[in-house]
Amino acid sequence: MAIKHKEQRVGILIDTQNLYHSAKNLYKAKVNFAQVVKDALAGRTLIRAIAYVITTETGEEKAFFEALAKAGIETKTKNLQIFFGGAKKADWDVGIAIDAVKMAQNLDTIILVSGDGDYIPLVEYLKNTRGCQVEAVGFGKSTSSRLIETVDDFLDLDENPRKYLMGFGRAKSR
Repeated sequence: MAIKHKEQRVGILIDTQNLYHSAKNLYKAKVNFAQVVKDALAGRTLIRAIAYVITTETGEEKAFFEALAKAGIETKTKNLQIFFGGAKKADWDVGIAIDAVKMAQNLDTIILVSGDGDYIPLVEYLKNTRGCQVEAVGFGKSTSSRLIETVDDFLDLDENPRKYLMGFGRAKSR
């Protein structure tokens, strides 16, 4: 269990695709990112919260970006890549890792909002080389068990899905 006090300077880096797909696959619902950030922060001093997002050609994510901004979450965008043959690629793993390393000197705690085990080397670097406390937030059912073991603290959104999802568990109108 990590020690959390209100003077801690915190950076929250959100792997939006990872959380979006976990929520969709596990619960067929959307994530309430404002609530996730609030609970992850746990009363500490937020320096930056950044959501890493993929834009599509349809522009349907505009309202989502506005909701993030309203919640005090910056967005960094990258276009969805579509390769010859139709294969699609969209991930921010390297960008998130680079930002975490760049910001580490100004932060006490870095919170990765992702369940992706690819971040384990980053977590180890931040803890061992930078001296940062590193926490993760994700849906436990779809989070790498090694990531959970490696971080200082893990907020499991599966423990209270209604709190972290929009439109989950409410009666559907017919």
